[in-house]
Order: sequence, then structure tokens, then C-alpha cells
Amino acid sequence: MYSSKPAYVFGFHGLDETVGRAVLNNETELKHSKNSYDWLGHGVYFWENSFERARQYAEESQVRKDSTIQNPFVIGAIIDLGNCLDLLDKKCLDLLRNAYIELELTLKERNAYIELELSLEEWGQELPTNTPFGANDFDFKKRELDCAVIRYALEMAADEGIYFDSVRAAFWEGEELYPTAGFKTHNHIQLCIINPDCIKGIFLPREKQVK
Repeated sequence: MYSSKPAYVFGFHGLDETVGRAVLNNETELKHSKNSYDWLGHGVYFWENSFERARQYAEESQVRKDSTIQNPFVIGAIIDLGNCLDLLDKKCLDLLRNAYIELELTLKERNAYIELELSLEEWGQELPTNTPFGANDFDFKKRELDCAVIRYALEMAADEGIYFDSVRAAFWEGEELYPTAGFKTHNHIQLCIINPDCIKGIFLPREKQVK
């Protein structure tokens, strides 16, 4: 009843400049990310109201092995979240917890009567896990378990005739801002847009004019 978000939000997406300008010129569209470790499942990812975090992501991605970003660039989007699986909302968190329980049971029992688009063969008999990408990753950024559970939750909802347009969540990421702080250097709210019609417009962000 309260999953629909009535207001628009700004989202920012870090990418290569050539691709970004092609999107701005309506020559191509932002593509869904479909990695097994995507934090919020499959969709187009944005940093909510955080141009700087999107730019930081693009700059950090540029130096990674096999990166597709040669010139870091940021585009903005006006987004209607629609029917949102908002993981800052208690009822959505309850849905996700129940999806985990159901997925775990299904993988154990191999229940052939549950007909979902999500193929259980992707993970075999075992649940995937959240793991670090490397020795210096302390945030378990390879979120294969979270991705699987969110995708399963979306499929469970769809099986009941409920379709989500987007997923939204807060992430506490990075190092402590100061000793024992509850805030970290890379905290952010991330958006995963499933329904492309939620993206109402794309724009080139501009810097604030200093008078």
C-alpha cells in the first residue's frame, strides 16, 4: 500500500565519457547490470543525490583491470521510483528476510513446484555467499548472496502479481570517519532501476555557480 514513492529523486551514474555523451544524445541507453554480485540485483544503478560519489566511483573504476572507463564522466537522471522495494522500509526488509528463508529451503529441497523465472541451477545446491573481492576489501563487496536473495524476493512478489520498479538501499561502506564512528567514508544510498520507464530524463550535471 505504501511502496509507491510519490516524489522524484536525482540519481547519478558514473561511466565512460563517450558512453555518457551517447546516452545524453539519445544514441544509446543505459544497460542493466546483470552481474551475479550486484548489490541490489539486476538493473541500472544510480547513486541517490550524490554526484561526488558517482564521480569517485568512475575515477576508481578507471584504474581497475579490464575497466571500460577511459575518461571518468557522470550523468544525472530524474527518477520516479514507482513501486519500490525500499530496504529502508520495515515491510520490505521483512519480505527480504522471508525470501532468504524460502530460497534456502528451496535450494535444500529442490522444490520442483515453484515456477519462477530465476533459475535455481545458477547456484546448484548451495546458497551463494557475500565475499570480498580481494585482500584489501573489508566490505564484502562481492554480494552474490544479497543479489540472489533480492532477485528471489522480486520473483516471489511477481508470482503474487506484485511487480517492483526499483530497489533502494543504504550502504555503510569504507573506513570510519573517526575512531568508533558510526559513519564511514563511502556511505551512500544506492538505487537499482528495474523498469526503464522510471528514468524520466537524463541530464548533464553542472557545477554550482559561485558569485
